[in-house]
Formats: sequence, structure tokens, C-alpha cells
Amino acid sequence: MIYARTLAVFSILYLMLSCGPNTTGSVDKNQPENTNPAQDILMSGFQEIIDSAGVNGSILIYDPQQHLYYSNNFEWAARGFLPASTFKIPNSIIALETGVVNDKETLFPWDGQKRRLSVWEKDMTFREAFHASCVPCYQEIARKIGIKRMREYLDRFQYGNMVFDSASIDLFWLEGKSEISQYGQVEFLEKFFTGKLPVSPRNQSMMKELMVIENTGVFVISGKTGWSIRNGNNNGWFVGYVEKNDQVFYFATNVVPLKDFNMDLFASIRKDITYKALKSIGAIP
Repeated sequence: MIYARTLAVFSILYLMLSCGPNTTGSVDKNQPENTNPAQDILMSGFQEIIDSAGVNGSILIYDPQQHLYYSNNFEWAARGFLPASTFKIPNSIIALETGVVNDKETLFPWDGQKRRLSVWEKDMTFREAFHASCVPCYQEIARKIGIKRMREYLDRFQYGNMVFDSASIDLFWLEGKSEISQYGQVEFLEKFFTGKLPVSPRNQSMMKELMVIENTGVFVISGKTGWSIRNGNNNGWFVGYVEKNDQVFYFATNVVPLKDFNMDLFASIRKDITYKALKSIGAIP
């Protein structure tokens, strides 16, 4: 009898609660839509793409629509590496925010000195300097920004762990102890794209235009590559995001060449394997 009465009480309580004002299943718009942490999906197919390219490393893709991270190696994705030329993204934003650079057509005159790459040996606009990865141009930008402002902005952006002083202000993303992980790259890019960085709408819009790599009419890929050499070891990046219809996918690829790898292919392989991974999950057709 006691059990039956108890069951009856619970049944009544259940009916009372289920008949409340939210019986249609509508969402309380004052509550966050998704408070669960993102789920990691291990992708053996990504590893096959990397293996076939003759490199080692990790491809990390974040799908905010499904709140999913895809990768072949999540441990690698959490490790820090020199950002190399991917740092041109925050460096460019800071340059615009501080007024060191006015717009995409700001000119960087060549001083006539020999440079590591012949493509850099000319006057270059800000747009050209970004796409040509002109190291001397961005070293000039970093020096003009200065230590204090650079540190203030990077702290606001929560961009990795950048280590620099007066002697390394124009080299710290290429040499030294600075580091950022693939997760860090993706988180920074998402904050940038969604307007969560302390950046003016004008400069956010200008930067988005600057970062476009390919626009097919079906999808747009924006981002930046990077390549550093530390203690004789090559490390390559490709970071950015894909826009397709009303969806966006963020990615960060970090790889190192295996023994006997043809280094003439290293510049292109970072993009090639990322495109293949994006295609495999339907981010691009």
C-alpha cells in the first residue's frame, strides 16, 4: 500500500510538471542554446591524408554548428608551436587598430636592400605584404606597434603565449619561445569572425576581406599559412575558416615533414591536406 501511494504521488507530481507552460518544447531564449563542451571526434581519415602526404602532425577542424572538433591527433593539436606567419593575422589587426596601418592600400616602400625572397624586393601595399608574407614589412609593423601596445593587444586577444622584449619585438613569432596551439588558433579565429575580439567593425571587415584566399561562389576560404624552422626542424601551419551558405568551419593544420620529404612541396602540402580534410566532412564540396 505504501509503495502504491508513493507511486501515485510521484505520478501526480509528474503530470503537474509536464502540463506547465512549456509543454510545446519551445526554447527559453534567455538561456544559452548549447552549454555543453565541444565533443572530440577522432578521424582516421585525416591520418590517412597526412600519411599519404609524407608528413606528420594534426588537422583540427571545428564545426560550431554541431559543436564538434574533428582531428586525427588531439594531443598534437594541444601542443604549442611558433605561430610563424600565421601571426600576421593578429599583427595586422593590431596594426589597423593602433593606426600604424591605415588601410589595405597603405604602402611599404622597399629600401633597395637585398631580401630573402625576390618577390619582397619592391614597394608593397599592405594587402600585397599580407598575401606575399613579407617578413621585412611585418617586422617594420611590429617595431612601430612597440612592446607595450603589442603586449596589451595580445593579452586582450588571449592569443597563445607570445614571449618578446625590445630585442625580439620584430622576430618573436619566428624565433624564440613564443607558442600557440591549434586549439588556440581556432579559438582566436572564432572570436575574430564572430566579433568577440575588441576590434572596431571597420577593421574587422577590412581584415576579413584581406584574409580571403579563395571565393568559388559556393564557398569562401580565408586564412594564412606559416612556416618556421627551429633548431633545423621545419614546422608548417595553415589556419583559417570556411564560409558555406550560413555555415562556418574553423581549421588549424600543423605538420612537420618526414625524412626524405621533398621540401619543394612543403609550401603547398599544408593547404592540400587541409582541403582534403574539409571535403571529407562536407565543409567544402
